[in-house]
Amino acid sequence: MTVAAVTDPIELAEAVRIACVQAALDGYERAQIAGLCHEGAWECAVDAIRMLDLRTVLQEPAEDQPPARGPASA
Repeated sequence: MTVAAVTDPIELAEAVRIACVQAALDGYERAQIAGLCHEGAWECAVDAIRMLDLRTVLQEPAEDQPPARGPASA
């Protein structure tokens, strides 16, 4: 089942939340690896959420989305 086929608004919202969290974590991690300070890495994380292609999120099966994880430095 794809996220686009989900009729329950809560399930759809959860899929979008998972994608946003994953984008933020990935953006933060990439920024930290690149040597940015915490504030710079946080800005990159927020930008990653802003740039998230929701069309892609809606086309991915919900089962294929990785679980959220915390930053390595936490």
